[in-house]
Amino acid sequence: MPRLGDGRPSPVAVFTAGLRKSYGDRTVLDGIDLAVPAGSVFALLGPNGAGKTTAVKILSTLVTADAGELRVGGHDLAADPQAVRAAIGVTGQFSAVDGLITGEENMLLMADLHHLPRSQGRRTAAGLLERFDLVEAAKKPASTYSGGMKRRLDIAMTLVGSPRIIFLDEPTTGLDPRSRHTVWGIIRELVSDGVTVFLTTQYLEEADELADRIAVLNDGRIAAEGTADELKRIVPGGHVRLRFTDPAAYRSAAVALREATRDDEALALRIPSGGSQRELRSVLDRLDPAGIEADELTVHTPDLDDVFFALTGPADVTDQPKENVR
Repeated sequence: MPRLGDGRPSPVAVFTAGLRKSYGDRTVLDGIDLAVPAGSVFALLGPNGAGKTTAVKILSTLVTADAGELRVGGHDLAADPQAVRAAIGVTGQFSAVDGLITGEENMLLMADLHHLPRSQGRRTAAGLLERFDLVEAAKKPASTYSGGMKRRLDIAMTLVGSPRIIFLDEPTTGLDPRSRHTVWGIIRELVSDGVTVFLTTQYLEEADELADRIAVLNDGRIAAEGTADELKRIVPGGHVRLRFTDPAAYRSAAVALREATRDDEALALRIPSGGSQRELRSVLDRLDPAGIEADELTVHTPDLDDVFFALTGPADVTDQPKENVR
């Protein structure tokens, strides 16, 4: 169990045990167990149609689960859905921004929906518009905003009620790289303030960059869960590559490292390795007694793409239509 700095167990913001959901004869979620620590970023990955959006809709009270023990923010989802709604914010794949009104009016509308007093609503809206760098555009119709600006406004609207848990369902889909990095910065700021972020994404780099823990959803089940580094160790193929310019040194190293795969043309050796400092030191220590030095040393480790394809198959996850499971 994750722990706080003083050693106490970290409170769990989102908990599921045996979460199940079917539509007709199709099982979308088949016994999902998750425990998301408070104040962390949790990423749920999976192919399109894997059920990521369904999971978010269930946890945000928009869809009812068929079975399972579910707790969000310490509240039982079945017994007290209203308390869950009061604790969370949700930003979906499709923007909730009304393009016919201004950014400021969108914010004030959200403040009204949260029943904030008028003066407090205006202060909250003004503060969030400033925080998300939308002050200059606040009086303009949201339809004139760029994709990145609309997404920032969407997240700002989500924060009007000061939720401690936020569900972001593919928040950067369709954004250019600069806007995507801006959203990443916003997510990091939220977590630094103690907010829990439950993220679904089709961008593996995004999960690698942001998430404290990642779960891979495939065929309705969790295929693997862990930190990015833990998941990368699931997939074989990590290795150390040593390249030499001196053929004699290359031959001597090949003798010392008999398990290495040789590339005589490139004068390079490839040794299986998980990339740890201890394994790297062991390789160098075996060369040192003979005075052998490599001219180039590189460490290759599997990335999340390798993990994803190994667990879910080689489908393209970036160019498919958005998930249509509901």
